[in-house]
Parts: sequence; C-alpha cells; structure tokens
Amino acid sequence: MMKRSLLRERDFSLLAGSVGVSALGDWLAGIVLILQIQSMTDSGLAVSALLICLWAPVVVLAGHVGLLVDRIETTRLLVVVSLLQAGIAAALGFVGSVPAILALAAVLGVGFALSQAAEFALVPAVAGTDRVREANGHIETARYIGFTIGPLCGGLLAAAGGTRVGMLVNAASFLVVAGAALAMRARRVPLTVADGDAKPRIRDGVVQLFTDRVLGLGMTIAFVSLLFMSASIPADVFFVKSVLGVGDVGYSLVFTFWTVGMIFGALRLSRLVPKTSLVVVAFAGVAVQGLGKALPPIFLIFGLMLVCYMIGGVGHGLKNVMFRTLIHERVPEEMHGRAFAAYNGVRNGAELGALALGGFLIAVIGARTTLLVAGGVSAAAGVFGIALLPRIRAREAVALERAAAGA
Repeated sequence: MMKRSLLRERDFSLLAGSVGVSALGDWLAGIVLILQIQSMTDSGLAVSALLICLWAPVVVLAGHVGLLVDRIETTRLLVVVSLLQAGIAAALGFVGSVPAILALAAVLGVGFALSQAAEFALVPAVAGTDRVREANGHIETARYIGFTIGPLCGGLLAAAGGTRVGMLVNAASFLVVAGAALAMRARRVPLTVADGDAKPRIRDGVVQLFTDRVLGLGMTIAFVSLLFMSASIPADVFFVKSVLGVGDVGYSLVFTFWTVGMIFGALRLSRLVPKTSLVVVAFAGVAVQGLGKALPPIFLIFGLMLVCYMIGGVGHGLKNVMFRTLIHERVPEEMHGRAFAAYNGVRNGAELGALALGGFLIAVIGARTTLLVAGGVSAAAGVFGIALLPRIRAREAVALERAAAGA
C-alpha cells in the first residue's frame, strides 16, 4: 500500500510539473511568434491570424481530439504528441515566411488541443478518484505559474536571441513533458467498444456536458463569463496607464496581484469547499472575479484596484478548480478525454470571440466602461447561476426519480 501511494505521489508530481512546463512553453512560443510576425508584417491582422492558428484547433477539433484521447492510452499519446510538438517548435525557429509560420503554428495548435485534454483526463489515474479536487488545485497552480513565467521568458529570449533561440527553448519544454510522461507508471485504460455497443461519436463530449443539467448550466455561465472577462484584458493596460495615470510598473503589479489571487484560490481555498457545494462555489467564483474587474472603474483608486484584482483572482482560481472537478466527478471516466476536449473548446471559443469583442468595446466605449461592463456581466452571470441552481437540481431529481420508476 505504501509503495502504491509513493508511486501515485510521484506520478502526480510528474503530471503537475508537466502541466506547468507545458503552460510555460505554450505562452513562451506565443509571445515569441507574435513578436516575430509583428516585426515581419507590422500587421494586426497577421498577429490575429497567428493567434487563430494557435488556438482555433482547440475549438474546431474538440470532438476529434476528445475521441482520440479516449481511444488511445493517454500517457502514450502524451509522449507522442509532445515529441511531435518538439519537432514543430524547432522547425519554427528556422522558418522565415509568414505562410509557413502560420501553417506550422496551426499544427502546433493541434498538439496544444491534444495535450491539454490528455493532461486533465489523466488526473484521476495519477491522483486517485478521492483526491481529484486537491489534484486540480495543484495542477491549476502549476498552470498559472507557467502562464506567468512563459510570457516573460518569451520576451527575454526574443530580445536576446531572436525567434530561433526562443523556439528551441520551447522545443526543449516539449521534450521535458515527453520525458515526464514516459516516467509515469499510472495508466488510463483506453475506451473499448464491444459488439452491439453504441459507437463513440465526436460530439459525445459536448452532448455529455450540456445534457447534464448542472454541467450544462455551468458551461453556459462559464462561456458568458469568460467571453467578457477575456475581452476586458486588453482594457487593463489602457485603464491603468491612461485613466489612472500609473505607468508600466503599475500595470505589472495589477497582473501580479491577479495571478497571486488565482494561485491562492486554486491551491488553498479550493480544498476547503465541501463536495456538495462545488457548483455554488464555482458560480460564486464567477461573480467574485467579475466584481474584481467592475469595482475599480467606479472608484478610480489604484490601491483599491490592486486589492480588487487580488480578490478577483481568488475567485478566478477557485472557479477553475471547481469546474474541472465537477467534470471529473459528473462525467464517466471513460469519457473524460471527450469531456475535457469539449470544455477546452468552450473556453477557447469564448476567448477567440473575446479577441474581437475586447478591441471593439475599447474603441466604442473606452477602457473604463469596458471594465465596468465586462466585470458587471460576469458578476451577473455568477449570481444568475446561483439563483437558477435550485430549480435545475429539482428538475434533475425529478428526472432521476422517473428513470428509477421506469427501471
């Protein structure tokens, strides 16, 4: 028993480390490639095209990705995908034409989609079904650390050695992930289809998320909230520098305070939530992160903005852990690949929509009002979810009673 526990702890450490390194590498690559495309074209459309190539596969191929993750042993798939990504990343360091960069970036985006779904589908296998929430808290924290360090590394490497050095470092990060996956002992049993069973479909993940009444409400609230919260990100820099009159250091502090809050919410507060309160806390997290954005443009006090952003970050981190844990607990394990691929598709679909929405809102209503609207809509979405939840649960209970009676 002790040996099994130690192996599980080791595997979980490898998975959490892989997620952190993967997030760091993804953002490092994104920053390096954005800087390269911008310097080659001086075109906002070209930069937007790059971002679409990197992140659209997560949305467009969600069904196919999820089915592949469920049909192939997950650690083996993660090894193969990471090695392929390492090759693509290295090739991007030696490519000098925009069409070739965009094409390779799209292939790299397919790898992102596969690795993200595979990593979260592995959580119960490496952590145990009784520690899923705690594991998600640690994994979310690892992601946030990668998100924070990756852009900084990308900017420094691009400045020091250009695109080639940055992408070779990115390639090395994929090799680290492949090595960690190879070292894992845990295995996730792939989906098998017996004669007479219904064949798995590419839309199973979306169907599972939205036919489950509680998850369906959660995914809707998450999409609306993320659409507006992501649209507010470009407004932060304009609000801090132009409205509050604080310089670059102030903007960096705003970003840092939000990230610190996310880590505290994911790593510390999430483990205190009772199992029966996951959904309510997820919606409360949505409301809190929205208020964190909505209050500063009302009072126009920079110190208050830092406090609000830290509290908003706490809600953000807590919300992410709750939603992922809900999927782990309410979706059958053999469908986790499809469910998480669909969830990532919903998230990235909202973020792609936010790329257009954010710029439009800033141009039309200004940064201050953009933050107020974006935060307000997110907060309202969270409150709406809390208010509607009892009715959804009552309908779910009635449906279960009818199903039991019919059986």
